[in-house]
Amino acid sequence: MRINRGANIEDCLRELRRAKAYLWHGSPHRALRTLDELTWDIGTESPRASELQEKLEEFMNYITSNVASIPNYADRHRHGEPIATGFVESAVNQVLSKRLVKKQQMRWTPNGAHRLLQVRTRVLNQQLRADFERWHPELRSTAERSRMPA
Repeated sequence: MRINRGANIEDCLRELRRAKAYLWHGSPHRALRTLDELTWDIGTESPRASELQEKLEEFMNYITSNVASIPNYADRHRHGEPIATGFVESAVNQVLSKRLVKKQQMRWTPNGAHRLLQVRTRVLNQQLRADFERWHPELRSTAERSRMPA
């Protein structure tokens, strides 16, 4: 679809909604094609038109940069899985906020905080034990012996 000067704003909005639906259903490549087809042929006659073009390009660059990590939100929603990251951000803020403020006796460096989050994530995903067993094979036999019936 090519948008010409004076095109109906509803046509533009319909194409943006279509791109949003593709993103919701985990099809970022189709969303990018839709946005690419949405050529803003409004020129740079006004600051508002230029700003609109810049925002569209910024949005397309964001999708392109994150194409591998855009989930299928519709599928997650159907299966009762979380579709927002607010709970993760809240947990991160709770864990880090006290240590990163200047009023604490001990402060974390950003690198140290990042490492803590990596470990915490592995714990929450129940992957830390497997990591240690891979790094220290002697732990594997200990874990297997503890699981065996007496």
